[in-house]
Amino acid sequence: MDYTKVCMVLLYGVLAATRLLGQQVPLPQTPADLAQPSDAVTMPVEYAKTVAASAYVWGWPLVNQHNRRAKITQAPEPALMNGTIPVAPAGRLAMLHDYIKPEQRFVACPNQDVVYGLGYMYLDQSPVVVQVPDFGDRFWVYAMYDARTDQFSKIGKPYGSEPGFYLVVGPNWDAETPDGITAVVRSSTEFGMVVPRVFQDDTPKDRKAIQPFINQVMMYPVDEFDGTMKTKDWSKLSSLDMGGGGSGGETKWVVPEQFFDVLAEILDDVPPLPGEEAMYAQFRQLLAIAERDPEVKRALVETAVETDAQVIAKFLRWKHNGTPAGNGWNRSTNNAAWGVDYFDRTGTARSNIYDNKIDETRYYYTDHDSNGGQLSGGSEYEVTFAAGEEPPVDGFWSLTLYDKDHFFAPNELNRFSLGTKNKDLKKNPDGSLTIYVGATSPGEDKETNWLPAPRGDFSLYIRAYWGQSGILEGSWTPPKINKIP
Repeated sequence: MDYTKVCMVLLYGVLAATRLLGQQVPLPQTPADLAQPSDAVTMPVEYAKTVAASAYVWGWPLVNQHNRRAKITQAPEPALMNGTIPVAPAGRLAMLHDYIKPEQRFVACPNQDVVYGLGYMYLDQSPVVVQVPDFGDRFWVYAMYDARTDQFSKIGKPYGSEPGFYLVVGPNWDAETPDGITAVVRSSTEFGMVVPRVFQDDTPKDRKAIQPFINQVMMYPVDEFDGTMKTKDWSKLSSLDMGGGGSGGETKWVVPEQFFDVLAEILDDVPPLPGEEAMYAQFRQLLAIAERDPEVKRALVETAVETDAQVIAKFLRWKHNGTPAGNGWNRSTNNAAWGVDYFDRTGTARSNIYDNKIDETRYYYTDHDSNGGQLSGGSEYEVTFAAGEEPPVDGFWSLTLYDKDHFFAPNELNRFSLGTKNKDLKKNPDGSLTIYVGATSPGEDKETNWLPAPRGDFSLYIRAYWGQSGILEGSWTPPKINKIP
C-alpha cells in the first residue's frame, strides 16, 4: 500500500469538506440528523489501516506536543535538563542565560541568535501570569503555542507590546481579571506553552548586559500574582538528569508503537477545528473497534510504524517543507498558523518544530547548492549577499548550518551561525557580504566570515526575524550557494 497517497487523498478530502463548510453549504441542523459511525460494526483490517495512516499523519504534531509537555513538567523545579534545556513544573518556565548548547537534543533547528526560555501550561488547572520586563530597544518575542503548534499570542517587539503582566487563560476560563494585569491572552486549547526569545549579540559585553532583562522573564500560577515584578538568577539553575542529550537526531517524542494509546486522550483534550468533527468521529470509531478487536489493534501499530518510516521520516528533507523561494531554497509556509494545512504542520513538527509566525520570523532552508548538488563537507561553498540584499528585517537575520539531523555540527570555533549578532563580519569592496561554508578554513583573512561544516552532509537555514515587506510578501530571494571548483 502507498501510504503517502492514502494519507494525502484522505487529507485533501478533509480540506475539501472544510472549504464546503466555509461556503455555507446547507447541513443538518442538529447532531441527531447526522448519521454517526457505529461502534458495533466490525472493520476489515485494510480499511482500519487506511484510516489509521491518516490519523497518524494528522495527529503526529499533537502527540509530539503532548509527550513533550508530559516529560518537561516532570521537573520538580525550574532547572536545566542535562545542563542544556530549560525545564520546569507545569505553569512555570525556566530560562537559559546564554545561547543554547549544541549537545541538546530536545528540539531540532535551534538557533544561537537568542536566549531561549521554555514553559508548559495546563490552563484548565490554572491560568498563568507571564512577566514581560522592559527590554528597551532589544528584539524580543514570547511565542505561545497550543496543542496543535499554532501560535496564539502576539507579545513582542514587532507588536509594540508593553512591559507588564500577561494573563494566559484556556478556552473555558470565565473569571474576573486581577487588577494589575496588562492583557489577557487566550489559548484555543487547555494545552499551552511559551518560548521566550531574546536577541543577544555574540559579544561578552552583551552577554553581561542581557542578564538583568532575562532574570525578569518569569511565569507562575495566577494565585501567586501580587503585582510586583519577580526575578530569578537563571545562571544558577541546577542540572537534572532527564535523558535527551548526546548526539544523533532529535529525541523520539512520538513512538509509533504507542501513538494510538495517546490519540484517544488527544481527541478528548483538543477540540476539533471547524470542519474536523467528521474526522474526529472516524478516528474515535477506529479506536473503539481496536479496543475490542486485537487484530485491528495490531494493524494500528503496524500502520504507525510503517507510516512513520514511509511518510514522517521524509519530512527531514527540506524540499518537503514550505514552498520554493528561488536559488534552490524553500521558505516556510503558514508557520505557526497552520489551520488545516496538515502537510506543513506535520512537516515542520518533524523537521523544525516551534516556528514563529511569519510576521515574526520567516525561515529559508535547503539541502542543496544552486546546481542541485547535496551540500557536503567534502566541498567548499560561497554564499554572497549582494550589496543591500541581506535579508530585509527590522529585527535580525542569520545563516545557520545544521548537520543531516538538523543539529549543530561540532567545530573548533564553536561557531554555528553568522549574521546580525556578529560585529566582525567583513564586507567585500563592493559592499556585498560573502560567507564561506566548508570543512576547512578559507584562510586567516576570511575566517571571521567562515561557517564551519562537518565532513558529511549538511543543510543551510536563514532566519529573518521581524521581516520587512520583501520577507513578508515573499519577493526577497535568498542568495545562490556556489560550490567552489
